[in-house]
Amino acid sequence: MANSYSINRSTWKWTKKLFFHLFDLTVLNSHILFSSLGGKKILHRDFRNTVLWNLLAQAGHERNVQRPIARPPAAVTQVCRLQERDRKHWPIPSATRRRCHVCSAKGVTRNVSMICEKCDVALCCDTTCFWDYHTKANL
Repeated sequence: MANSYSINRSTWKWTKKLFFHLFDLTVLNSHILFSSLGGKKILHRDFRNTVLWNLLAQAGHERNVQRPIARPPAAVTQVCRLQERDRKHWPIPSATRRRCHVCSAKGVTRNVSMICEKCDVALCCDTTCFWDYHTKANL
């Protein structure tokens, strides 16, 4: 029964195959428990679809980030990026590739697809650019 609705692909690594196999077993076991505890008798396929739709509903919606129309002044950016009390600076993927702010200040051209969530500035994550931007006053 566990392999009836399997999504394994032959090109996947064994770790991904193992994860989805265990996930399939978990869904099957939950369907068997649901059926044996007096739940409504539904097909395994319908149970999987119901679980999927409930997971998607619980995931929530995308956050709509309101961005300012113009860039803030440089002095405000300096203070905001170095504040200690409000540290919610996390690298997130961007839809477009932009030049790294720190690398550009050093004269190096490097396009990256990660930005700081709070500052909305493109920064390298594999080098020390992200750390340098948020801790050093002079780049």
